[in-house]
Amino acid sequence: MLPSMGNILSEIQERRARRAFSSQEVANDVVTRLLEAATLSASCFNNQPWRFVVLMEGFGIEHGYARLAQGNYWAQAAPVIIGVATRPEYDCDLDEGRQYALFDCGMAVQNLQIQAQHEGLIAHPIAGFKAAELKADLGIPADHILITLVVIGYPGTDNELNEKHQENESSERVRKNLDEVVFYGSWPVA
Repeated sequence: MLPSMGNILSEIQERRARRAFSSQEVANDVVTRLLEAATLSASCFNNQPWRFVVLMEGFGIEHGYARLAQGNYWAQAAPVIIGVATRPEYDCDLDEGRQYALFDCGMAVQNLQIQAQHEGLIAHPIAGFKAAELKADLGIPADHILITLVVIGYPGTDNELNEKHQENESSERVRKNLDEVVFYGSWPVA
């Protein structure tokens, strides 16, 4: 665990993208709170470019499971998967190709993750899925970007994980030092 960071919220400090999920259902009101937290995120001109497709029991979760890449075998135990999509036209199109919708959706997912941590859940965003096929399965229009899937559930045991993932579950959280990623005044000369 990282040393204490002063007044940083415990949910931020303790959040990890773990893989050991329980199959315990997540109550509808909890899923709603996660989505409310996500939609309270800031966005450029309050455009709110995020769109969420919730996959859970009775709502197409089998589509999510079917389209997960092999490396995400562990996600098959999770009872909720939320697809996060946008369309660049939903948000600010800025100079130098800065499509702000992607950033705004990232902030919304971070809010969702913090709320999930507060609820005692794991919320693990992934990029390893068959996006085109899953978009078709879920009826997401072709001009939209399916950015990520957030795999959500209660913590479980790591019995079903491979050796590498079992090791990751209990490994120390590693982050770069601030002086490696924060530059005051200007970018450092190489």
